[in-house]
Amino acid sequence: MTDLFDPEPHESHDAGGGAAPLAERMRPHRLDDVLGHAELVGEGAMLRRAVARGALPSLLLFGPPGCGKTTLARVLAHEIDAEFREVSAVTSGVRDLRAAIDEAARHQRRGRKTVLFIDEIHRFNKAQQDAILPAVERGTVTLIGATTENPSFEVNAPLRSRCHVVRLTPMAAAEMRVLLDRALHDEERGLGARAVELPDDARDELIRRSNGDARIALNLLEMCANASSEGHAVIDASTVRALARENTVLYDKASGRHYDHASAFQKSLRGSDPDAALYWLAKMLVAGEDPRFAARRLLVTAAEDVGLADPQALVVATAAFHALEFLGMPEARIPLAEATIYVATAPKSASAIRAIDRAMAAVRDRGESFEVPPSLRMSGGATREYRDPHEAPGHFAPHDYLPDELRGTSFYVPGELGAEGEIARRVFGALGRGRHRERDPGRRPDAD
Repeated sequence: MTDLFDPEPHESHDAGGGAAPLAERMRPHRLDDVLGHAELVGEGAMLRRAVARGALPSLLLFGPPGCGKTTLARVLAHEIDAEFREVSAVTSGVRDLRAAIDEAARHQRRGRKTVLFIDEIHRFNKAQQDAILPAVERGTVTLIGATTENPSFEVNAPLRSRCHVVRLTPMAAAEMRVLLDRALHDEERGLGARAVELPDDARDELIRRSNGDARIALNLLEMCANASSEGHAVIDASTVRALARENTVLYDKASGRHYDHASAFQKSLRGSDPDAALYWLAKMLVAGEDPRFAARRLLVTAAEDVGLADPQALVVATAAFHALEFLGMPEARIPLAEATIYVATAPKSASAIRAIDRAMAAVRDRGESFEVPPSLRMSGGATREYRDPHEAPGHFAPHDYLPDELRGTSFYVPGELGAEGEIARRVFGALGRGRHRERDPGRRPDAD
């Protein structure tokens, strides 16, 4: 059986004569050796049928790091006997693209196909992406773009419409075990000649630390093997833990994962799951996220989702933000955790945000911009009696201070949970049931 990962045996060593990393040496170059993605390359799957016809479509491979985007591109090119030209969007520009396309045109005149692989294609700007389009349209190249970002947002619509978007998922634990076994037993490119042993507990720890990233798994395995004694090396779980670096946390502040994690954090807070909220907070902090970003998410959720059901939630979240500014990390993780637990376990009410949105819509969208009643102006007046709450029993004297045209309208409709239940009883009980009615955008206050 052929080795994993590398199309040509001589590429297993770099130009300086040193061995390439294990993850590079172990790349498959046959479709049958690719692990996972059965829905794409399995028997009867779309890409396998395309390879059998020798007519590969242009592709956008979308998935997290280490899921096999580069590997799959190389394998597909090898399977259809095409030239493989790789360009990195990080280091290349329009000149490099044109050179690659000119080379592909020469191959095309000789009857050879070219697969142009663009790694991190989302980093190309519009002009660079537009430069590829004519070559794709003419069939000069079969484009395979790899991206960790959603192509719908990061790839121009004209280019995206000429490609088939393929979503790749992280490697499953069972597939990871097969990958590690191959690396341990392959004597030519793997670690087979070194008789490295990986007990089950160490294997499970390594798989867990890799988070479905094949590159991390293989490189961590090699690091552990190199740290073990010469001869018959046995890798233990403690060695895996000691050598696992922070880059095993799948998080990138410059990518969509940044906002995916923020979304998971807020939805866990809103969904009253303190354990999940703490986990997403911890993952962001361990990955090096700015803790103020997480603190702002807490503030937003306390105001938007907890609201008046527990007004103290906003106070706690604000205090955590100030504590972060005063203390810094790592001590500030404690008030951030306290606020996270408080907000997650508090009752929820969105009445405040709905109320201000209704009021703003009345002014902005429906043009209900009425004058201040005379009794509420600086100069005072007698058109409507102004009641001083300090003179009223209990120092509480609710009244209707809306303009005459809006009297009886409710922008704020309280919930019944927590502190808001008391607000409803105190304020709306005093104002009467007529005011406790949601403002209908399509009706005037006197339409009843």
